[in-house]
Amino acid sequence: MNINTPSVKKIAKELTTHGHTRIDNYYWLNDRENPEVIKYVEDENAYTKEQMKDTEVLQEELFQEIVGRIKQDDSSVPYLMDGYWYYSRYEKGKEHPIHCRKKGSLEAEEETLLDVNELARKEDYCQVNALSVSESNKFLAFSIDTVGRRIYTVRFKNLETGEYLTDELQQATGEMAWSKSDDFFFYTVQDEETLRSHKIFRHRMGAPSADDVEIFHEKDETFATAVHKSKSNKYLVISSHSTLTSEVRLLPADQPEGDFQVFTPREREHEYSVFHHGDTFYVLTNDKAKNFRLMETSENNTSKEHWKEVIPHRPNVLLEGLEIFDQYMVLEERSEGLTHLRVINTDTKEEHYLDFGEETYTAYVGTNMEFDSEVLRFGYTSLTTPSSVFDYNMRTGEKVLKKQQEVVGDFSPMNYQSKRVFVTAQDGTQVPVSLVWRKGTPLDGTAPLLQYAYGSYGISSDPYFGSARLSLLDRGWIFAIAHIRGGEEMGRHWYEDGKLLKKMNTFTDFIDCAEALIEQKFTSPEHLYAMGGSAGGLLMGAIINLRPDLFHGIVSAVPFVDVVTTMLDDSIPLTTGEYDEWGNPNDKLYYDYMLSYSPYDQVEEKAYPAMLVTSGLHDSQVQYWEPTKWVAKLRELKTDNNLLLLHTNMSAGHSGASGRFETHRETALEFAFLLKLEG
Repeated sequence: MNINTPSVKKIAKELTTHGHTRIDNYYWLNDRENPEVIKYVEDENAYTKEQMKDTEVLQEELFQEIVGRIKQDDSSVPYLMDGYWYYSRYEKGKEHPIHCRKKGSLEAEEETLLDVNELARKEDYCQVNALSVSESNKFLAFSIDTVGRRIYTVRFKNLETGEYLTDELQQATGEMAWSKSDDFFFYTVQDEETLRSHKIFRHRMGAPSADDVEIFHEKDETFATAVHKSKSNKYLVISSHSTLTSEVRLLPADQPEGDFQVFTPREREHEYSVFHHGDTFYVLTNDKAKNFRLMETSENNTSKEHWKEVIPHRPNVLLEGLEIFDQYMVLEERSEGLTHLRVINTDTKEEHYLDFGEETYTAYVGTNMEFDSEVLRFGYTSLTTPSSVFDYNMRTGEKVLKKQQEVVGDFSPMNYQSKRVFVTAQDGTQVPVSLVWRKGTPLDGTAPLLQYAYGSYGISSDPYFGSARLSLLDRGWIFAIAHIRGGEEMGRHWYEDGKLLKKMNTFTDFIDCAEALIEQKFTSPEHLYAMGGSAGGLLMGAIINLRPDLFHGIVSAVPFVDVVTTMLDDSIPLTTGEYDEWGNPNDKLYYDYMLSYSPYDQVEEKAYPAMLVTSGLHDSQVQYWEPTKWVAKLRELKTDNNLLLLHTNMSAGHSGASGRFETHRETALEFAFLLKLEG
């Protein structure tokens, strides 16, 4: 059976803003309930299946390769909390984790907290987002999503009897906290339409959820809110945050029916987070400090005028995180695009940095639930080193590898090489690129190269190990991560230079990196491919409008491409909270700038590279209709005969399928698409 290229009717809709009219012929596709819309999405899926039919054996081979590298009966490194060792493990052939604990010692009998495989048995999709054990160790709360839209139900389990409680809390986010006693539980609720987390409720255990008390409502539509408990267990913490501003409220956990008090009032563009220890709060703040500084204040005087400086601002070092122990503090810092862990003895003021000994890597603080410890749990990975968990004695300097991700098969890090290069962008900025390849791969311009980037929200694309990626590297591919502006790899300015009215830097950086990799003979235009997802999918849309000649193929996953229309619709999840990232198009200055790069609006009659676009019907972050409309418009206007494929997961959302194996069906499809193009 030969399936024709999908076609879809055009219904012209005029969209007028600031006296400027756009015609959107595919606006009508944003109705999930319309059978015609579903038929078109299914037609595109059938077309993709038909066009990729010649790769079905390869897809299965890739899938088996990828999952074959995953250790089936794996488990996490246990961590200690309130007298119990907690860990999760997988059993052979099962998609989902089993969460467990042992009392007092790792030799003790295992207690199963939650077997997600049992919960998932009757579901097409099942994701457990968060688990929280009450301070008495008796009750477990967990949040579960069975649609893929990241709308969770909070359920409870009595860990002494193994019975599930009748308490169920709907429309939740998975942000949650127990009071000091087991009597009360705090949770965050989403707005039904926009999915903005906007309210915190207090639930009395055993009472109907209809009786739950709303204790906080974040009315500012550009903010979201969340609740958690401090590491000290002394305070319940409500945080409100927008892209550029934050505010914290506190309540002693043993006074659950009291009123939360503001730590220090919100001010536009002031971001801060708080860490409690003893009678002191440490505050990570960007007040008079673009790259953040560390302050301290007493429990009784928390407003900003009482803060005292502990670690000053540094123009070349971004202060990203803090972990507090009884006698130590550990700072997560970022400079020259790499993460560094700095250990300070709070008594003696002696300090040192951990040495990682690789040119390009990722390091981060792991799970450290106990104050009374001189051992830091941290994680480490690089493009050639599988994810590793270490325990580091901050007093003696002894470092113990607790676990390294096992790559099943004949994998050896010695077979691969990584490198970091700097590319000069059009405006003279030095942009780092991390590369990895299998030794023996020719570096003469003939190797296929997959260039990846994200470049938004200040999220850094750190160089990490991916065992799935070996299926490309072992076939002679080079993989490159472009650390473009819009992330935070080089400090806060890196983010600020790739957002709002400087967003174009993100796209031109990516193009400049691609051209430099061609010039340095890592690849050539006929062997160069690009990949990005979500805001990285927007990046893919922008670069093919700017330089369609530069890339042989593109994978654009759940792409945010209809920027102007989405940002004008404040009923869509995330929109109002995104104004500080992209701008508010109700202001003509931002409307015009956004329009200049919005991938959907900038599609023209010209030749485009081959493309695979992926989407999720229930995606709450990038609505399915954005990639769907984009593909329809590309089909209408493109002048080439290159492959254009849309694959929509009909039972999942932004992150694709749930389950640790099934998610790689889409990875196999993406890799098979790239390998098909490479011939």
